[in-house]
Amino acid sequence: MGDLHELPKFADRWSHIYLEHGHLEMSDDALVFHRVDGSIQLPIDQLGVVLLGPGTTITHAAIECLARNNTLICWAGEQGVRLYAHSTGGTHLSSRLLRQAVLYANMETRVQVIRRMYGKRFPEPLSEDLTLDQIRGMEGYRVRSAYARIAEEIGVAWTGRNYDQTSWTRADPLNRALSAANACLYGICHASILSAGYSAAIGFIHTGKMLSFVYDIADLYKTDLSIPIAFRSVKESTEDVERRARIACRDAFFEAKLMRRILPDIAEVLDARDDLGEGTDETEGRVITLDDRAKDGSLPWRPEHESA
Repeated sequence: MGDLHELPKFADRWSHIYLEHGHLEMSDDALVFHRVDGSIQLPIDQLGVVLLGPGTTITHAAIECLARNNTLICWAGEQGVRLYAHSTGGTHLSSRLLRQAVLYANMETRVQVIRRMYGKRFPEPLSEDLTLDQIRGMEGYRVRSAYARIAEEIGVAWTGRNYDQTSWTRADPLNRALSAANACLYGICHASILSAGYSAAIGFIHTGKMLSFVYDIADLYKTDLSIPIAFRSVKESTEDVERRARIACRDAFFEAKLMRRILPDIAEVLDARDDLGEGTDETEGRVITLDDRAKDGSLPWRPEHESA
């Protein structure tokens, strides 16, 4: 599939697959992953994210195929937790990135986005009288309470989030399961963000990291998805918790229709409900120039304060 318009919408795809200790290549127009214990064929146009773990090699042809089919490729660390590098998204439009940058650059609109992000995490609307510091305090309490509630409901001892990024094995099974589940969630959010043409680096609550916006969006779903998945995985067994957490994430993300929720949620927090992230504009797939001005002389999208 060489035409972006022929690709399945991101919301209709499966979520992610994690590969390690093997070789990914094209074979007879199919994507095949070879390991010492056998080979498996992968659905090229239905994957949202491919996480390549340690001991993985990939051919140029496989990279080209995944890129043409708008599948995000992430080079990850052990158990898919640390992200070292990633490919580009599938859109050629920059309009959404420009909208995101303008909202960030203006302190008033940035605060509005932050309030909308926090607002989506609470069942009741937040009072306009609350300051950001007060909201952050409420969010901290909400997350701590969620950990305690989930631990009690599932029946797993919880002593707090504690892990060392430089030593994976030092963390207890629950913290490893949390890291693995969160990594899957980050991968899906990252792929969604790039597929629609947003920047993963321009965050609003989180700033200063190349994945700041990924963390912003992933936090909308953690207490409902990745945290309970990690606790249930450890409740079942403390053996091989990372792999079981990833598999459970794949099933839970599908059942929760997460892939269909992310882009509309991004549009909502950025106050862009008229743009759900998967554009069908005729300019999709080619460079926009001054010749693309509308009848009123405007470009397809530009900041309101920008002159014509």
